Amino acid sequence: QVQLVESGGGTVQEGGSLRLSCAASGRTLTSYVMGWFRQAPGKEREFVAAILRGGKPTYYADSVKGRFAISRDNLKSTVDLRLDALKPEDTAVYYCAAKKDVGSIYYISNYDSWGQGTHVTVSS
Repeated sequence: QVQLVESGGGTVQEGGSLRLSCAASGRTLTSYVMGWFRQAPGKEREFVAAILRGGKPTYYADSVKGRFAISRDNLKSTVDLRLDALKPEDTAVYYCAAKKDVGSIYYISNYDSWGQGTHVTVSS
């Protein structure tokens, strides 16, 4: 399995921006489809974005489409999530996850490896 470590979380005001980064080790990143999920207090973990092995295409939850952007650098073994126009409802712990190609990108159970999460707080 690949090991994942997220960074870049923090507290920002509404309308602000953050860049989250996920560093992978242990396996070649090109073997994996990569995703970002989030879990708000008292809510279930939900899909945010995903990116296929070659960098395209990308997929987004409707709630973040047009505001968030996922990218990957397979040489550096990193996956980033750019968060713009942040809203208080974006407050959550954000998780990076990796999966093989089988199964839907939207389902948590299809992902094999997870990071420990990074906190994002958006104040109004």
